Amino acid sequence: MSKQEILKPITLMGANASGKTEIALELARRLGGEIISADSKQTYKLMEAGTAKPRGTWTDTPAGPAYLVEGVPYHLVDNLDPRSAYDAGTFVKEAKAIMAAVWARGKVPIIAGGTGMYIQAFWNGLDELPAADPEMRRQLAALAETAGRDALHRELVALDPEAARGIPPGNVQRVIRAIEITRLAGRPVSQLWTGRFFDALPAHDGRFYFLKWKKELLAERVKRRTSTRFDEWAEETRGLLARGYPNDCPGLKTLGYPQVMDFLEGRLSKPDAIRAIVTASLAYAKRQNTWFARYKNAVLIELNKFEDYDPAALAERILTS
Repeated sequence: MSKQEILKPITLMGANASGKTEIALELARRLGGEIISADSKQTYKLMEAGTAKPRGTWTDTPAGPAYLVEGVPYHLVDNLDPRSAYDAGTFVKEAKAIMAAVWARGKVPIIAGGTGMYIQAFWNGLDELPAADPEMRRQLAALAETAGRDALHRELVALDPEAARGIPPGNVQRVIRAIEITRLAGRPVSQLWTGRFFDALPAHDGRFYFLKWKKELLAERVKRRTSTRFDEWAEETRGLLARGYPNDCPGLKTLGYPQVMDFLEGRLSKPDAIRAIVTASLAYAKRQNTWFARYKNAVLIELNKFEDYDPAALAERILTS
């Protein structure tokens, strides 16, 4: 990589449990960089075991309070109350302000995460759409909970068949948002999409890398991580509920936490809860890999055996590519 290329922001993306954090830290140490998390779960405070948030500490620095992981500033993690909602628009606004500050300090920004919508929105922008309606979202989420995801999706089919064809029933959040926009705008959401959101990533502005594990190996990593962290995850969730956080707050609705609550309330055994989390995690990983695979201008880093994962070697590969 030339000196000019090194100065470009680096975006490292991949499915959950693919090892993005360790590689991002290697890159940050070598470049004197700072990391911006593009992970919708790791932004929440008090939630570590279930989000794989990198372990760090809040420290006063000349630039203000910073979450430091192994001495590296790691932004947009551990900064939001679990009762609060977070979306792509908010991420873009905050991440762009952080990137500007990182540049002003003469550092290299490194975006690392698996929330594809955040990465796409950051680099290509968002369509002008109505703001969220919390009450409508609650009602639609309740419909999905009581009648099922297919019933919720049929609601979208009735309102906007074209949008429904592009959003699977399993992606409940996107189905809810599409219904919400259609109702608030008074016209089908598919008519409001400009298509800009799905443009290729701007390679002239940054460097993009996609970590892709062989399916069977990623499944093993997810199983291992879920089993290893489950007891800590259960204790963490028990603590959040004891603090008064409602079981339907945004933080506790993120991947895996509903299954942990089912375990705590006796609806699932520990083995069944672990299996349910692994199943949900792998389904999510499949969607993530499908999303990132469409970026033909991102450098694909394939991991076909466990020995391929060496953060130091992979960071070197990125810096010399």
